[in-house]
Amino acid sequence: MANEKNVLGKPLKLCCGNGGYTREGFCYVPASDSGNHSVCAIVTEEFLVFSKSQGNDLSTPIKQYHFDGLKAGDRWCLCAARWQEAFNAGKAPQVVLSATNEACLAIIKLADLQTHAVEELS
Repeated sequence: MANEKNVLGKPLKLCCGNGGYTREGFCYVPASDSGNHSVCAIVTEEFLVFSKSQGNDLSTPIKQYHFDGLKAGDRWCLCAARWQEAFNAGKAPQVVLSATNEACLAIIKLADLQTHAVEELS
């Protein structure tokens, strides 16, 4: 997984502390990840409310999975289909392109990601 690339064709950077399918903080997409958790997103309250309304509650803690729940401003590796759904509804959160896995391009257009990209601080 260390050789995975971001949507810019460069080495994938760290997204967050413990997010992603592998919980390593990188938006790795192993073969076992049928959800394609490849988009490094900075979640907003608007997105969290939208996601919950679609049946994917990302804000409520789930202790058995060591998941504290997300709050606005958190970075997280989102499923590509969930980000696309939010994009189509006008609710997509911002993304960090250098930490977003190229695997998402099977579902999302790079141009759409670029409209929601934020510059990295480091």
